[in-house]
Amino acid sequence: MADEKKIHYPLEKIRNIGIAAHIDAGKTTTSERVLYYTGRTYKIGEVHEGTAVMDWMEQEQERGITITSAATTCFWRDCRINLIDTPGHVDFTIEVERSLRVLDGCVAVFGAVEGVEPQSETVWRQADRYNVPRIAYINKMDRTGAEFEKNVQQMRDQLGANAVPIQHPLGREEHFKGVVDLVEMKAYVFDDDSLGAKFQTIDIPAEYMDVCKKAREYMIEKVSEYDDHLMNKFIEGQEPTVAEIKAAIRKGTISLKMAPVIVGSSLKNKGIQQLLDAVVDYLPSPKDIPPVKGTDPNTGNEVSREADDKAPLSCYAFKIASDKFVGSLTYIRVYSGTLSSSSYIHNVRTGKTERLGRLLLMHSNKREEINEVGAGNIVAAVGLKDVKTGDSYCDENHPIQLEAMFVPEPVIWMAIEPKTKADRDKLSDAIGKLVAEDPTFRVKTDQETVQTLIGGMGELHLDIKVDVLKREYGVHVNVGKPQVAYKETILGMAEAEGKFIKQTGGRGQYGHCYLKVEALERGKGIEFESKIVGGAIPREYIPAVEDGVMDACTNGVLAGYPVTDVKATVFDGSYHEVDSSEIAFKMAGIFAFKDAFKNAKPILLEPIMLVEVLMPEEYMGDVIGDLNSRRCVIQELSNRGHLKSVRGLVPLAEMFGYATAVRSLSQGRATYTMEPNTYQEVPRQIAEKIIAG
Repeated sequence: MADEKKIHYPLEKIRNIGIAAHIDAGKTTTSERVLYYTGRTYKIGEVHEGTAVMDWMEQEQERGITITSAATTCFWRDCRINLIDTPGHVDFTIEVERSLRVLDGCVAVFGAVEGVEPQSETVWRQADRYNVPRIAYINKMDRTGAEFEKNVQQMRDQLGANAVPIQHPLGREEHFKGVVDLVEMKAYVFDDDSLGAKFQTIDIPAEYMDVCKKAREYMIEKVSEYDDHLMNKFIEGQEPTVAEIKAAIRKGTISLKMAPVIVGSSLKNKGIQQLLDAVVDYLPSPKDIPPVKGTDPNTGNEVSREADDKAPLSCYAFKIASDKFVGSLTYIRVYSGTLSSSSYIHNVRTGKTERLGRLLLMHSNKREEINEVGAGNIVAAVGLKDVKTGDSYCDENHPIQLEAMFVPEPVIWMAIEPKTKADRDKLSDAIGKLVAEDPTFRVKTDQETVQTLIGGMGELHLDIKVDVLKREYGVHVNVGKPQVAYKETILGMAEAEGKFIKQTGGRGQYGHCYLKVEALERGKGIEFESKIVGGAIPREYIPAVEDGVMDACTNGVLAGYPVTDVKATVFDGSYHEVDSSEIAFKMAGIFAFKDAFKNAKPILLEPIMLVEVLMPEEYMGDVIGDLNSRRCVIQELSNRGHLKSVRGLVPLAEMFGYATAVRSLSQGRATYTMEPNTYQEVPRQIAEKIIAG
């Protein structure tokens, strides 16, 4: 094994990869096997026994799910693999988002029985957003109902992926014993006694020969599209060499034109070494991806950085975690330059330079101290004070602001209050740490009730946060009923005048403006425009009117919910030589906006969730009946292996406590997933109740 202290690993020998997929497709189980075969662990941890190394939080071990993305480093075929295991639950989608933001490649895991599931689609779209090359790994080939060709076709149809199998399973369900490598045309049969660590290489059994030859022809035809030399050979009917095929697959994968498909069974330890080989052979090193782009904060020009130890430093803080032993840990991806412990680095957001403490190589939640790290690596740093997820760090003389991360808005809020005075003193500090760690977790104070509200991506998300407060920080809280994050908008257009005139002894206040408000399409947010001609309002007061509009948008006219999808235009007004001030124009902006909003057909919007329920056929009628009673619009009924799937759009307000309801309807045999989809108008009778309440 390589000397692990030597951290200047050649760039072409580094792989930064993530393992991402739907819930229960086997991500953590696959990660555990990778650690075992690369010699990082001596015993395989199991998710269902609560001993998985990567699921180290107590909450993860109890629930058997992954909540935070765990990072680790391992070595295979003289390559250094930085591996991140990400959660599947949509409530923790930010963990996947921030991991994909800094990874060069990804292994997307699919269950052989379930195939492409809703969360697989979400993960695939996130990988598309950040242009991350990926390998598709069909896991659980030993399960009853396992399919191979059908799943590959689903990837093409549902994900729009150019899925090209480079392996074929030897048998399926209980007869699954190994894989055929279509590149080398060899079969690997795994030895159950050695936990699959030993395998025999044999000739392809006669009964699989025809199907494997066809699959190989298809593979060569597909990959020759990315390599002219191979294309010529294919046209002339010549047999390409193994090295030529591998080079073409690598080229197609890195350019995002294809996704190689491999197969195995992680729980039964079959196919993991071949998965590691595929990671080394086909996923990009930091050298293979384009130079990272950003903007120069001083000039606003686009700048880029090559992945090179000698280039100016640029790195990205993609995750912050509290650690009992070392305090706050900041996970950093180094894109260019060299990062040394105890050096000074510049934070572009704050404009300040901070001294870095120690640098640690992470292995899940264990750590190993190092002195410096080169480009292309992922490390954890101790000692950064003023840091937020998504901060760019760089050399002060060569500033670069890297592209920010997409953070979805919370869809659910819950009131919390400390149980005792001692809890109150600790609460704000603990919540502050949780907010720093998780950008999708928000906190605010309700203006009317003066309650503390926490917001997040779903009930499970907030449940876990309350659990973490109790266990990690010793803060006990009482929790209110979950509340939906409604929003307000308008359907029409209206104009209004806003005046703020105050005459007192001495200098008065004078602000006066005319505003027009109009509806924007869903998802556009709030826009402000000035159409002041001449000097009706001096230019320096326009930003004050805009501030007033933004302030008025924080709580709407109907029921005090935030306003969205509205355009406000200031088109006239007047001012006073002496009495006009910014505060007066801000107040005029607030009054004008609220008046115009009232007259522009205001409506309430509610978050609509995309829900999918999987269940045995005999419970389908009950489940659909229940969904209909929850105002669900059913969109699709389909088969998933031996189960039935119902997909639909349903208001979040109707789905509280659904986990318990669907369990009792199906005697515990149905599972469901739910993710935010859009905002839509609340029906009138329901809106009236909300406004009155």
